[in-house]
Amino acid sequence: MTYIGNFALLIALVVTGYSILASIIGIRWKKTELVKSAMNATLGMSGLLTVSVAALLYAFVTNDFELAYVADYSSRNLPLAYTLSALWGGQAGSLLFWAWLLGVCMTVVVVQNRRQNISLLPYVNTVLAVIQMFFLILLSSVSSPFTRLDVVPLDGQGLNPLLQNPGMLFHPPTLLIGYVGFTIPFAFAIAALITKQLDDSWIRSTRRWTIFSWFFLGVGIFLGAKWAYVELGWGGYWAWDPVENASLMPWLTGTAYLHSVMIQERKNMLKVWNIVLIILTFLLTIFGTFITRSGIISSVHSFGRSALGPLFLAFLLLALAISLLLVIIRYSLLKSTNELDSLVSRESSFLFNNLILVGATFAVFLGTIFPIISEAVTGTKITVGPPFFNKIIVPIALALLLVTGICPLIPWRKATWLNFRRNLLTPFIIAMVGVTGLFLAGIRHGFALLTFTIAIFVTATIVLEFISGVNARRSLKSERFFTAIARLVWRNKRRYGGYIVHFGMVLIFIGITGSSAFRTSKEIHLKQGETTSLRNYSVTFETLTQFPTENKEVTAATLSLEMDGKFIGYVSPSIDIYDHGTVQNASEVAIRSTLKEDFYVILAGYDTKEITATFKLIINPLVIWIWIGGAVLTVGTLLVMLPDRRDRKRMRVKYTRETVKK
Repeated sequence: MTYIGNFALLIALVVTGYSILASIIGIRWKKTELVKSAMNATLGMSGLLTVSVAALLYAFVTNDFELAYVADYSSRNLPLAYTLSALWGGQAGSLLFWAWLLGVCMTVVVVQNRRQNISLLPYVNTVLAVIQMFFLILLSSVSSPFTRLDVVPLDGQGLNPLLQNPGMLFHPPTLLIGYVGFTIPFAFAIAALITKQLDDSWIRSTRRWTIFSWFFLGVGIFLGAKWAYVELGWGGYWAWDPVENASLMPWLTGTAYLHSVMIQERKNMLKVWNIVLIILTFLLTIFGTFITRSGIISSVHSFGRSALGPLFLAFLLLALAISLLLVIIRYSLLKSTNELDSLVSRESSFLFNNLILVGATFAVFLGTIFPIISEAVTGTKITVGPPFFNKIIVPIALALLLVTGICPLIPWRKATWLNFRRNLLTPFIIAMVGVTGLFLAGIRHGFALLTFTIAIFVTATIVLEFISGVNARRSLKSERFFTAIARLVWRNKRRYGGYIVHFGMVLIFIGITGSSAFRTSKEIHLKQGETTSLRNYSVTFETLTQFPTENKEVTAATLSLEMDGKFIGYVSPSIDIYDHGTVQNASEVAIRSTLKEDFYVILAGYDTKEITATFKLIINPLVIWIWIGGAVLTVGTLLVMLPDRRDRKRMRVKYTRETVKK
């Protein structure tokens, strides 16, 4: 079966090469049959990669340790779920998974656009095939998952203990879907530049692809943060690690792009900016892959130094050069026909939003590559840590949150200062009342008060927007309150789904602020039966137990918790020992989570003879609101992605016009 998988991978490379050649010849000589053949080749390539992925999964399930990749990332006693997730656990498998995802996306694009974007599709297919060709060359020559061992081991090394977590099943795939998905709008943008079709049709055609990619990238980031929180045993969820930064940067530029395209759709402005933003977003996904696979920057997430780094860097620079050249050549066609009517307008607020997001991206990028720059200049690699990022990014993030609240208060085109102040008054008063209440409740932390004030202000603007829309519907339609809300949101999915996304971001800011400003921790060594306290919690070390499972030895401590003198339950942190040739430890934390705070316990060490243990106790206020905010953001994004009747009508009109022209 694995021979079939390797053969399918090699044939996929040949078929992709044919698709590129047939597309170019068909476009150049206007041979419709060749163009269609290239599209069919794309479908065939996707099918071949599916066979290749299935063959590798079969090798994992059947413990075919003749394959080096299976021997490195699986073992006989590895649970089935983690055996399957080992597909993307290493470098070669994750590249194959990336190529397969891209093949699936290409298939969807071909099928989806057979009756629309007919003039763009051959160019889009060519761009995507060239990108796919790069990954297939890597898989076939440099990093093949089907490399065979001369001496077959009796058992594999198994998956890294830190990867044996439910997060492994969901975080890497969602992140990779986000990365790969941004290739589609990039390909459409390049195709639009080549064909000079630089109106907003390519933007409308890829809007859901962009939201889809942004959504999965965001979900991947949140799942990774949750995974780090429950697995790494340090009490945090974001460490400004280079690979974490690499996933954040395209998400930031993708967010900027989603906002700025609204201005192009409404005002026919920012054409150059939008093209550059989507190109930058795609290049940052490749940069993230380069960081992960080059080994030039130390990270707990990277695969280590390999020969892939220079190849990814070369591909990145080549894609950058070609993209910039096309933008320069087509610059005269990208000039905007309109200008901003006023600084006090929704267009201006979107522009400020974009500048803030791009500024944040640049700051993260600079901090991420600074070790490389310092080593090149001084010979010493200087690592930039969380203090730098927090000092730079926190003010930028607060400014972004404030703009999010101000934007709904300003109409399109132009608003008078008097009207703006009138709209600002109510949410401002609500924010002042709210922060006064927080101050009287005992909150004195300056940064926290500022963040909560802005959060209350933004929430007030969102609620007032909903109330205004509901009141308008009720006055016109005589609808009941909840009926009016449901129909308002359903018939204006893009607008009100966006507001729900913004509210999700508010909740995330609240969670981040609470956990960073009011965190309390303590490290303590306890004997069995001893009690310690942290704030209003009392913790008693009850017992220490050891037991084996299918693939590890578990040492678990049981602690009883009291809060304000009342028993509230037990927690059981543990240290798991994996022995597959080399002994590896993994910490499993215990968390008691409420809407107010998390009580977080780490077993740092133990002595089974004396029955003593060392614990790190952490109180993380409001952390749960990060995960709730992520769920709210997910709901809002899914709502925005749902089909909109007006968008379908516009696409039908566009398709009719194209048909008439032909």
